[in-house]
Amino acid sequence: MKQFALMAALLAPVSALADVDPADWDAVLTEAEGQTVYWNAWGGSTTTNDFIAWVGDRVAEDYGVTLEHVKLTDTADAVTRVLAEKQAGENEDGAIDMIWINGANFAAMKDADLLFGPYAEQLPNWAFVDVDGKTVQTDFTVPVEGYESPWAMAQVVFIQDTADLAEPLGDMNAILEWSAANPGRFTYPQPPDFLGTTFLKQALVDLLDDPSVLAEPATDDNYAEVTAPLWAFLDELTPTLWRSGRAYPATGPAQLQLIADGEVDLAVSFSPGEATAAIANNQLPDTVRTFVLDKGTIGNASFVAIPYNSSSAAGAMVVANFLMSPEAQVRAQDPEVLGYGTVLDVDALPAEDREAFDVLELGIATLSPAELGTVQAEPHPSWMTRIGDDWMERYGVAR
Repeated sequence: MKQFALMAALLAPVSALADVDPADWDAVLTEAEGQTVYWNAWGGSTTTNDFIAWVGDRVAEDYGVTLEHVKLTDTADAVTRVLAEKQAGENEDGAIDMIWINGANFAAMKDADLLFGPYAEQLPNWAFVDVDGKTVQTDFTVPVEGYESPWAMAQVVFIQDTADLAEPLGDMNAILEWSAANPGRFTYPQPPDFLGTTFLKQALVDLLDDPSVLAEPATDDNYAEVTAPLWAFLDELTPTLWRSGRAYPATGPAQLQLIADGEVDLAVSFSPGEATAAIANNQLPDTVRTFVLDKGTIGNASFVAIPYNSSSAAGAMVVANFLMSPEAQVRAQDPEVLGYGTVLDVDALPAEDREAFDVLELGIATLSPAELGTVQAEPHPSWMTRIGDDWMERYGVAR
């Protein structure tokens, strides 16, 4: 991400070239019909890929929009592509129409004026978004300002196989103690995988007496002192991990496969419903359950953003709006589909839509909203950029 910040500083701002007005929804629908939207989104989960394919079927049926899922292993690849197009003066007909994006990647694109918008709060389904109870107007402390739209809520949970780990672990020190007593039975995805970096953030948030310092950017003056507890923790934890920390699963699904294969008993997830969905899909044993830490865990929204040079901005807005629809949101929350949290204020929905949420069974391994406890705030993106680089220097291994 360092190169993104440098390029952002060097490149002059470019305004969105698309002339479609998000507030004129009828005009958006007219322009969108027949467009193809290339959605660059993480492709490492079969269930997520299937959901995106379903979204494609629905927007084709209702709006005549063709959705192509461009599967990513790292969202930064899409950011790099848009930056390269801007540097080359390719300000129209960009290769990317929509990106599943969060955090440092969003901050980099916003700083470089690489985003179409603002558009999100003009979408019709924004009226049902829970702007008071969900973190949908900031992204890792960065104000969204309508340049991306939310489509799912996530919160860190830990997945345990109760056949071998019967009780939840209350904090990171308890995880360290358990891992030391049960070497090789825990791991996390290797950074820069987003779930791996999320584990690092969660560890730091839990280890700090006052994590509010992470809301402000990391600086040369405060970085070493604030992150010292994380490195001390990881120095002790790493030798106790699966394969003694000399190898890591590449992705979240690969990590869960280790539970299924009986190699580990504890994993990290950013989806409270993932364990239930995996049980329903016969990917995990029915002895699996989830827990959160005593002080709570990090939560955030997943967003989609539209690059400034998209030639299908109207179609992308149609897809973004559909993702916020009650139909798509209740399907995403279904633990047999994805098990994601909704961005909507369910109480504000029409009765028929509200009932669809009310009757949805969350499943045996999914915590209720009350059980999920306190939602901890995401740190400013600058912390994760530096922590990710330092982790690679200290503990990184070849994938």
